[in-house]
Amino acid sequence: MQGGILRGWAVAEQGDGEESIVQIRQGLDANRAMQSALMQPYWLALLAEVCGKVGQAEQGLNVLAEGLAVVHETGQRVYEAELHRLKGELLLQQTVRAGFKPALTEPSVVGAGAHGHAPLLTEAEACFRQALDIARRQQAKSLELRAAMSLSRL
Repeated sequence: MQGGILRGWAVAEQGDGEESIVQIRQGLDANRAMQSALMQPYWLALLAEVCGKVGQAEQGLNVLAEGLAVVHETGQRVYEAELHRLKGELLLQQTVRAGFKPALTEPSVVGAGAHGHAPLLTEAEACFRQALDIARRQQAKSLELRAAMSLSRL
């Protein structure tokens, strides 16, 4: 089960996103069949990341909602910051797919220049800030750096 999930993620890294989603889902199903919630937020984060890579941001956001629900139900908070960061990234992906491309010279992308995309951009920024806060509280330096980089790119 865990090997299948990681193999699926590796397949995505090699460029076959659709096949990787199938493999990751099979691994998740096997994990659920064993009634194991161990590492579930991490596995769901990998699936959401792959969904984003293949342009399925909405599906990825649904997966992240499931991952955050597992975090709250089980108390497995080790990867909570990354779930929030990925949510922000997928929200940004939705704005880009809708045709909004923030200018690098804008003082604040989340301001009036964002027009109809402001709610998604504001929510993405909030996700990055929440990820940063959680990572800092947990003293998870690598996750803190990832969140800070996502926020700075915004």
